[in-house]
Amino acid sequence: MTTTQERPAPPTPQATSRPEAALTALAGRIGLPALRLTLALTFLWFGALKITNDTPVADFVRDTVSWVPLLDGGWFVPFLGVVEVLLGAALLLGRGLRIVLPLLFAHLGGTFLALVTQPEVTFQGGNVLMLTTEGEFVIKNLILLSAVLVLYGARARR
Repeated sequence: MTTTQERPAPPTPQATSRPEAALTALAGRIGLPALRLTLALTFLWFGALKITNDTPVADFVRDTVSWVPLLDGGWFVPFLGVVEVLLGAALLLGRGLRIVLPLLFAHLGGTFLALVTQPEVTFQGGNVLMLTTEGEFVIKNLILLSAVLVLYGARARR
């Protein structure tokens, strides 16, 4: 095979049973919309809790950015909540995803600042393998980041 020839596509996995075929078809139909919906609901919910100052992570978020003078103060957490609600609403409506998905990625990436700015809060005894509840709260954002990447990739392929 020369470098100008296309390689054959890998074989498509075949379902081994009717239930598996049905589940595969269902996942193909609703997987991406379900991912977008659940990500939207998560941002709407978490954002609303920040707006009303009912979030259990308000102090944690505030302390994470307290080293930035402009972000220090009581206004930041509710503002972040408004941003999250707007991003969640855009996801829910499927509008502006070309802009919204990179913004979500940047926002979620910013949550990892806590691992650097508050290691005493995110790790037990300074051991980076031993997370606290706050550390787990941050690390779970890897899943949300992956969801954003999947949605962005799917949007780009359309």
